[in-house]
Amino acid sequence: MSSDGNKKQFWKRDAAKVPGSIQHVYGAQHPPFDPLLHANLIKAGNKPPPATPGKPKKATTFQEFESITSDAWDVGDDDDELLAMAAQNLNIEVVMETANKVIENHSKQQERQKHDDTTELDQREEDVQEEVAEEEEDDEDDEESRVEEADAVSPDVPFASQSSPYTDSRLVKSHSEAPIGSPKDAASERAALHRQQSLPHRPPVIPLVARMADQNTSGTPAMTEREASRLDKFKQLLAGPNTDLEELRKLSWSGIPRQVRPIAWKLLSGYLPANAERRESVLQRKRQEYFGFIQQYYDSRNDEHHQDTYRQIHIDIPRTNPLIPLFQQASVQEIFERILFIWAIRHPASGYVQGINDLVTPFFVVFVFEYIEEEVENFDVSSLQEEALRNIEADSFWCMSKLLDGIQDNYTFAQPGIQKKVKALEELVSRIDESVHRHMQQYEVEYLQFAFRWMNNLLMRELPLRCTIRLWDTYQAEPEGFSHFHLYVCAAFLVRWRKEILEERDFQGLMILLQNLPTMHWGNEEVSVLLAEAYRLKFAFADAPNHYKR
Repeated sequence: MSSDGNKKQFWKRDAAKVPGSIQHVYGAQHPPFDPLLHANLIKAGNKPPPATPGKPKKATTFQEFESITSDAWDVGDDDDELLAMAAQNLNIEVVMETANKVIENHSKQQERQKHDDTTELDQREEDVQEEVAEEEEDDEDDEESRVEEADAVSPDVPFASQSSPYTDSRLVKSHSEAPIGSPKDAASERAALHRQQSLPHRPPVIPLVARMADQNTSGTPAMTEREASRLDKFKQLLAGPNTDLEELRKLSWSGIPRQVRPIAWKLLSGYLPANAERRESVLQRKRQEYFGFIQQYYDSRNDEHHQDTYRQIHIDIPRTNPLIPLFQQASVQEIFERILFIWAIRHPASGYVQGINDLVTPFFVVFVFEYIEEEVENFDVSSLQEEALRNIEADSFWCMSKLLDGIQDNYTFAQPGIQKKVKALEELVSRIDESVHRHMQQYEVEYLQFAFRWMNNLLMRELPLRCTIRLWDTYQAEPEGFSHFHLYVCAAFLVRWRKEILEERDFQGLMILLQNLPTMHWGNEEVSVLLAEAYRLKFAFADAPNHYKR
């Protein structure tokens, strides 16, 4: 097949996933301000980011700043190195170098961890094999000893008469019919049992890409001392009569603990007010309003002018996260149908678009966690009380609506928002990694062919759902997180695969790679590194008006 034929085939296949009519999304708030980087940017002659009015007095040292908030490279073991680097007189190039070093150290740490895990597994297998061999030898020795003892009793007497005073003809028959290799077979069975017991117990297998628990691929404990401390900070902040949203955004930028994520998301999205006394009344009013829409509009789904919208929603819902049993339950699919149909009816300028169904799922999962302790992948929602299920549905609808309202130009006619972002991504990558950019130009790969989906679905088709949830913690804490900051995340995400991209030597190979990037093993650590790199890019380029142009 020719190169042009390949491109047409892939573009046609990808275009089939492109919505025909379009959607919207909501921007969020913001990450910690770094006074050290700000001061050195001024020294270097760069334009500093505009200060947010009304902020309290800023910390005067990096150590003071680090003690009140988490920095953008909050991945754990590299903090000391950052503090040491901060003591120097940095310019913007050194800032970039430092962030790169953090990310490289993280990669080396991951490689060492994988090597250690492999070595430990190999050693465990060798130990099991040695134990099996020893057991087999012991069994053979025992058998030889028994034969020698029998011969010593009386070499000329039949075996049956030597076995026991209680032996009869039936025992003779059973011994004579016993398989010759039975002692070894028994040893093999014992060895297999021993091997099975030596391995950890494994629950029913759910594909790694479908697991939604917060997890770190290095195998760190679920709740470290540092994470427990962060959870306490969130709880103290949320317990006050008026939540300081600016402080909540600072804490949330580095991730939100699962226990407080539902309330934090509702506050950061603007669904709930900061005043604690007003929250319950707002929730009741908004939930009643949503179910009022259901009564008013949902019966019209089979009307002639709405049936095409409803039919497309009905087709798309079963395709939503097909590997996760939760989303294949009939009651969950009915909830999604109602949410998406009501949203489409109330937003006729865009209507329903394929892909909006993905944007409901993070909210739904997070708000289910508000009512359960166990993992959610196989959770049966019918076990929840009806009121809880109705609350989850209404809250998911309103938070998704807030999200979509923030990027409306992505989904209006001709999708100008997405086209602008894809063009900006291309120009940004040409500046930060010219080798990758020229490589894709060489093999005539258009950014729109793979990055349209990245913008349309907010990388949800590229990452496991657990990673999307962690990513959205930061998006909701970042100014215009779902629109402006998402551009830098996409740039960092593309350059993250530079080695694999440069190894591909044809259009077809590049398109297969870019549409199936290997992220199924990703967890919180990988997302944190991605966000750190995106923040570095934003810090370097966002306030430079000509940063796209040479």
